[in-house]
Amino acid sequence: MRDHLDGFSDLSILVLGDVMLDRFIWGNVDRISPEAPVPVVHVEKEDFYPGGAANVARNLAPFAKDVFVCGLIGMDGNGDTLQQTLNEAGVICTRMVRDPEFDTICKTRVIARQQQVVRIDRERRRALSREQVEGILQNIQAMAGQIDGIILEDYAKGFLDTRLVEGITRIAKQTGLVITVDPNPRNPLPYHGVTAVKPNRKEAFEIAGMTDGLHPHPHPLVDKALLQAGRKLQGIWDTPNVLITLGEQGMLLLAQDEDPRHIPTSAKEVFDVSGAGDTAIALFTLALAAGKNPLRAAEIANHASSRVVGKLGTAIVTPEDFG
Repeated sequence: MRDHLDGFSDLSILVLGDVMLDRFIWGNVDRISPEAPVPVVHVEKEDFYPGGAANVARNLAPFAKDVFVCGLIGMDGNGDTLQQTLNEAGVICTRMVRDPEFDTICKTRVIARQQQVVRIDRERRRALSREQVEGILQNIQAMAGQIDGIILEDYAKGFLDTRLVEGITRIAKQTGLVITVDPNPRNPLPYHGVTAVKPNRKEAFEIAGMTDGLHPHPHPLVDKALLQAGRKLQGIWDTPNVLITLGEQGMLLLAQDEDPRHIPTSAKEVFDVSGAGDTAIALFTLALAAGKNPLRAAEIANHASSRVVGKLGTAIVTPEDFG
């Protein structure tokens, strides 16, 4: 694994998608409010982390030479904090789009005694203007010779749309860039001809227009419904590679002209699965950009994801996690 990671340190990756700020309020509870039957949380500390597409960029930073992120944020305090957390992680934010009429997406989690009490979302779906789309595409065209790959991370908040995706895929084809996608069923987009698409099982069935069984087969390679959904996605997106993440079952890779391959998880303990998908798309893309074949890239992504689920909170892996 370490030998593979050494080949990533010369790579530059651009992440585009819905960026957000994850805010964690930590505290203790020792009584119920007299005003309503809810706990009173005494705040002890607050933490801020990049969320959404910004967390994918954060996952890339320990391994790649340069990581650029492009998303929509407001001219507000949450936008400043998000950029600060990204800068501290080594992510380059100069391609970020700042809009004074937009409120930076922020998800606040109140946690007491390791239990989430409530989550408060500040978000407003907002499509980019024509001028903003044109500006982003001009930037990508200008930097195409400086990067090795592009990740499109869709949380269906409005940043990625048909205009932007078609422009990005056109540039990627012209310049030979690796381009991968983490799709969202609520925002079907024309990802035709991208290098690879990485849905999870639930997303794969939704996008394929199929119903998943109540009891998935324990062996993915004989799970007829899952295989059918994967093949259908290859046709929908006209992509040579579909990597379906399966949680505790690992991953299923459907590569062009190859038999489906199952990559079992190597996780020894699972403390927190949040962010595992971000780790998977980050390392999968890096491996493809480094010239690894899709199966080896999936194995690397699976191994990294298996490490991150053994950590608590919004965690990432680093090269040091692999000895």
